[in-house]
Amino acid sequence: QVQLVESGGGLVQAGGSLRLSCSASGIIFWQNAMGWYRQAPGKQRELVASISGGGESTNDADSAKGRFTISRDNAKNTVYLQMNSLRPEDTDVYYCAAGPLYPMSLSTPRYWGQGTQVTVSS
Repeated sequence: QVQLVESGGGLVQAGGSLRLSCSASGIIFWQNAMGWYRQAPGKQRELVASISGGGESTNDADSAKGRFTISRDNAKNTVYLQMNSLRPEDTDVYYCAAGPLYPMSLSTPRYWGQGTQVTVSS
């Protein structure tokens, strides 16, 4: 049984930082690209960043460039999203995803986590 469990979300003031974590089980972690996505109510889910299986390559959405960093620890089966300089418009539910293809897109994940809420106050 595949499980992706996100943690680290919460309430933060604008300009602050959060670090999201996603712990994976039931998959061969290093064989999967990993990604972080975000979704606001009534809007389409969108990619924030993804990382290749070995961690040597990453790609970021324009909204994340220079502020968010994706990384992974294959020994711990965990992927991270370090979010700095947070803005109120970053308020969303953030989802972790795993899939066979890198770079990831909206259609490539095979597995999804349950999501974690990030709220940025002004």
